[in-house]
Amino acid sequence: MTETADDLSAPLGQDKPRRKRRLRLPFSAMQLLAVLLGLFLLTFAGFAIFNKDPLGGEPMTRIAIRDPKATDEKPAASGHGQDGKHESKPDSKLETKDAPKPPGEQKTVTMIDGSTGARHDVVIGAGDAAEKSEAAAASAPPPVMAGIDPKLLEKSRYGMIPVVAGDLKPFNVYAADADRAKAAKMPVVAIVIGGLGVGAAKTLDAIMKLPPAVTLAFTPYGADPGKLAERARAQRHEIFLQIPMEPYDFPDNDPGPQTLLTSLSADQNMDRLYWHLSRMQGYAGITNFMGARFIATEPAMQPIIREAAKRGLGFFDDGSSPRSIASQAASSAAMPFGRGDIAIDAVPTPTEIDRALNKLESAARERGAAVGTASALPVSIDRISAWTKTLGDRGILLVPLTTAMLKSKSS
Repeated sequence: MTETADDLSAPLGQDKPRRKRRLRLPFSAMQLLAVLLGLFLLTFAGFAIFNKDPLGGEPMTRIAIRDPKATDEKPAASGHGQDGKHESKPDSKLETKDAPKPPGEQKTVTMIDGSTGARHDVVIGAGDAAEKSEAAAASAPPPVMAGIDPKLLEKSRYGMIPVVAGDLKPFNVYAADADRAKAAKMPVVAIVIGGLGVGAAKTLDAIMKLPPAVTLAFTPYGADPGKLAERARAQRHEIFLQIPMEPYDFPDNDPGPQTLLTSLSADQNMDRLYWHLSRMQGYAGITNFMGARFIATEPAMQPIIREAAKRGLGFFDDGSSPRSIASQAASSAAMPFGRGDIAIDAVPTPTEIDRALNKLESAARERGAAVGTASALPVSIDRISAWTKTLGDRGILLVPLTTAMLKSKSS
């Protein structure tokens, strides 16, 4: 009755307010986020601890290796069932040692760690065409150039490299022709154009526009430096091979792949030297490509000089490092040696190049022989070409580098 009376006494149009219950969770949103993050970290830590992955997540390359015998066996033996579906057997092992492989069915790629010198031989079977072409490009040695004496070549793991054969040495055999009797009686000048082999246009300009007595130095890089070096020899130019060596600001200033480094052991640098020597043939000697630090470091430089001397090569120091020990090392190895006197295009303008060439003439008159170095810049080639045309009229003989080296040694 009381409740009914209250309802009757309540003003019309007004209902009795009712309390709404709010659903409350026993934890806050931040607590929920913290719990989820903790579970994620716990799962990740458990995976890292208990997952047995010997590579530890390192990047890896998968190479397909197929057994050539599989093509001669029945379909069932190659992993196909009677229904034509491929049956995968992950536990089966491919015995490559016991299965003889015909020539051309496998390639061996040797990977060398440049910092440790560690070598890893990887045998690649008859994979798909892309894999085979990549392996062939990485391991195929450069072809032997035309006009090369096979007796002066020795096979290395990278290709053919120079060697002495009896009384024959590459320095003498591949030296350009010169009137050495005349050179002994008058001042001589030699010019070395470096940095060739990378950039066919500038290399061909140097080959065709400069007189044969100008010596050309090739880097081991480029798509086919051997073909360009072969063209240079066909034009009667004498060639030298530039060996990339460590400069003081390495690695900010990096000469290129397989650079000889003072931080490597003698064996590691020797392995890199063989790679460079195999890029082409027909050179009379080697010269430094950059390398101000390396050529001034006796423990690193001495083994390279001894090896070059043993193989019948000469050594040319381009003169860029005032602390170079190459002269003393070459003298102790009794090998032909030369050093650059003037960088002709240090300032690559016609006026400065002409001024450097005049200094070269003066040095030749004073000492009997002088060597200038230059790059294959168009302005350098043009000014040197014009200068050589009247050099004989001024009583100076233009000779190949080897002739200047021999004259300096004899004097």
